[in-house]
Amino acid sequence: MNKITLKIDGMMCGMCEAHINDTIRKVYPKAKKVASSHSKGETTFLLDSELDESALKAAIAETGYEFKGINSEPFEKKGFFRK
Repeated sequence: MNKITLKIDGMMCGMCEAHINDTIRKVYPKAKKVASSHSKGETTFLLDSELDESALKAAIAETGYEFKGINSEPFEKKGFFRK
C-alpha cells in the first residue's frame, strides 16, 4: 500500500476539494482515504495498485485544476498493536 500525495493548484473551497476527491475515485475506484485540502493545495490517498500518472494528470486537467506534482511513499498502518 502506498500513500500518494498530489500537489494541485486552483482549489479554492470545499466544493473544489470534493471535485478532486470524486476525480481520484473515478480514476482509482479502489483508492482509500481520499482527502483534499484547498489551503495546503494537496490531495492524499492510499492506493494498493499501480499508479498511472498520465491518466491521473489528464483527469485532473479535465476538471480545470492544475496538477503540480506527485509523491509516493510506502504506507504503514499505525496502531497500538505492533509486531
